[in-house]
Amino acid sequence: MSSDRRRGAARPARPTREQLEAARGAAVPDVAGPGPAVLFCGINPGLYSGWAGLHFARPGNRFWPALHRAGFTPRLLRPDEQHLLPELGLGITNVVARVTARADELTPGELREGGRALAERVARYRPGVLAVLGVTAYRAAFAEPRARIGFQEGAEVGGAPVWVLPNPSGLNAHWTPEAIAAELRAVRERFGGGPAGDPESLPRKGGSTGG
Repeated sequence: MSSDRRRGAARPARPTREQLEAARGAAVPDVAGPGPAVLFCGINPGLYSGWAGLHFARPGNRFWPALHRAGFTPRLLRPDEQHLLPELGLGITNVVARVTARADELTPGELREGGRALAERVARYRPGVLAVLGVTAYRAAFAEPRARIGFQEGAEVGGAPVWVLPNPSGLNAHWTPEAIAAELRAVRERFGGGPAGDPESLPRKGGSTGG
């Protein structure tokens, strides 16, 4: 995938149904540099993210607002500004790379294999903590049926400690944006990440997003 697409080159405002269906089976590249403080891990990209080539891109997903409310970003970032996250000590990956309409389309075997592949990537990225956004997927991928939201005492994936967070999808309506942000804030208070110093150091909206 080209760097222009990863960094949000101009696209139609909304995809057609045909464009969304065409995104099935695609993948969205990780956003991560070496040694992030926090590596966020989604379950797998949805059709909207697959179409856009960006993580948590669907309107109504609470990830980006919660990230800002938790203090990880100095302002609310758009999905097409995801390339700024490594500057803040943050990264994004997924348990399973394959794009689907819903996470429940993934098979148990895909989740287990995704967990094994994720452990290899985590060992390579060396984050301070792996923050998995979805307890159901974490339970299936790592054979931890009793896992709950929060820090997983004694658990490691790829040598990194694990924190399980709520799924920020709008479908997970019983978790409010404020409650999701509070969970993310707890991660930041323990493991860091986010702006250090001048919040204006990030490019402003409408400015350059890089090459």
